[in-house]
Amino acid sequence: MTAPVEIQVRHTGGTAYLRRVGRRALAFVRARIRASELWLVVIAAGVGALAGLSTVTINAAARALQVILYGISPDIRLSTIPYLPVERLPVLALGGLALGLVTLWWSRRRPGSPVDPVEANALRGGRMSIRDSVFVVIQSLCSNGFGASVGLEAAYVQMGGALASLTGGVLNLRRSDLRTFVGVGAGAGIAAAFNAPLTGAFYAFEIIIGSYTTANIAPVVAAALAAALVSRLLHVDNLVMRTTVTDALSVSHYLLFATLGLVCALAGIAIMRLVALCESLASRMPSPRWARPALGGVLLAAIAFYQPETLSAGHGAMHLDMRSDLGLQALAVLFLAKAAASVIALGFGFRGGLFFASLYLGSLLGRLYVVGLYAMGAHIGIDPLTASLVGMGALAVAIIGGPFTMSFLVLETTGDFGLTAVTLTASIVASLVVRETFGYSFSTWRLHLRGETIRSAHDVGWLRTLTAGRMMRRDAAVTPASMQLEEFRRRFPLGSTRRVIALDSDGRYAGIIPVAAAYAEPEADGLVGRFTTLSDRTLRPDMSIKACMAMFDATESDELAVLDDQARPMGILSEAYATRRYAEELEKARRDLVGGEAEERS
Repeated sequence: MTAPVEIQVRHTGGTAYLRRVGRRALAFVRARIRASELWLVVIAAGVGALAGLSTVTINAAARALQVILYGISPDIRLSTIPYLPVERLPVLALGGLALGLVTLWWSRRRPGSPVDPVEANALRGGRMSIRDSVFVVIQSLCSNGFGASVGLEAAYVQMGGALASLTGGVLNLRRSDLRTFVGVGAGAGIAAAFNAPLTGAFYAFEIIIGSYTTANIAPVVAAALAAALVSRLLHVDNLVMRTTVTDALSVSHYLLFATLGLVCALAGIAIMRLVALCESLASRMPSPRWARPALGGVLLAAIAFYQPETLSAGHGAMHLDMRSDLGLQALAVLFLAKAAASVIALGFGFRGGLFFASLYLGSLLGRLYVVGLYAMGAHIGIDPLTASLVGMGALAVAIIGGPFTMSFLVLETTGDFGLTAVTLTASIVASLVVRETFGYSFSTWRLHLRGETIRSAHDVGWLRTLTAGRMMRRDAAVTPASMQLEEFRRRFPLGSTRRVIALDSDGRYAGIIPVAAAYAEPEADGLVGRFTTLSDRTLRPDMSIKACMAMFDATESDELAVLDDQARPMGILSEAYATRRYAEELEKARRDLVGGEAEERS
């Protein structure tokens, strides 16, 4: 009878021992990471391998769904099928219905939109939810796996960033290191998807982290290399093309490609605005929100019936179209069909991104640009395939951002440095035009439509923590405005405080009384309320430091009261303290930007 009890005791003791060992190991790793950057790089490489594995898994799941739902061979891409059978037309609508119902169920359990890596790094110090990210992956599979014209790159980046954020949270990383880790995971996802470590690394630098510093280069590159290695070991079918640019590129060629960058910028802005317009129109439809993706699926099926190249992200179609001798009309129809399919898919609620769609559309636009010039009788000496690759990079920059990211993608998929140079030219032009005339990438544009104001992944979350409610002094002196001046002087002698908050008969804010003003006329008497100032100039506790500083400038006052919703004083904030806190946070951000955390470790 005693044996089971003894076994149970031993089992419990063993579990407790393992927990103690785990806690000690975790504490050791945390201490090593803070003491040496090498440990951070090693952990980042492990995160990159994990992100690469998740990318491969997501891709395989989507391909398996397409094989089952469309009856295609596992070795071909959905977008390469010659025609869409009539019996397969309902698949897109069913996918939209499944997506809508799953989203409805999830939104009732967890209201609010999942945080993507850009938003996490810009506003939340790199904190992401693994559960929300798994749900984003499920949404992406319901979209891409059923054939909607969206890519899986958003799922790759989301899952990679979430895994990295989870790891960083367990290791109790500093804010700057956690933001780097989110970039590590997201960049690794892209590196694995394209078997392109440089592309993944610069995706992390330019789009997810928002900066390139000596402090983050080692972990980001290590993760991208690890993810690409996982992709190669598992023999993932990546985008690899070989081509050669025109033998002699003259100044006129660079000017032509710069013009192509301008064309891509305008096309990218138009596509992003059309997505927003389509969302607005779909939201006004009388159907319930969960049914919109199904309606979008009907429209996508109609487009795919005539242009099956619009199915899924378009990897296979892009390979075929780049090698085909398509005419001007065919290129224009295909570009418009793919653009319309992508806009409808995103506008009606399918989950995914425009990363690969922008690459495919850019390749079509680049070829259309050159074929159009030849049709007009211009002998420019540019291979249409070269223009396709340059357009691929330039339109992706216009929509996604990251000139170096897309230029390195062209380099790693072609191995041609000359082609990379002209792609960089077109990409920089596209980036400049979009920033000056539109100001957003696709991810930040979607956040803008939700009411956010960020334009990149630069860390501005600390600005939102510097609110009037957090910075105010809560021990501010208060007095009734009906108090006699003599009594006021007795309670607040000169030198005891500079200002006193006056209250009306209901205990609400009535203004600020400068103590010195009450002593300006020694013989004066009456109520102290006649010395109140700033009765209509106050701060709210949720006001950001920028709004507070603007109010200080407008009132030319060095202290303002902070009021709640009932106009009752909560405290007082001084301009000097707000300025000092702002300067401290700016200095901290500057140190993060130039690698200050790495300096502290040394």
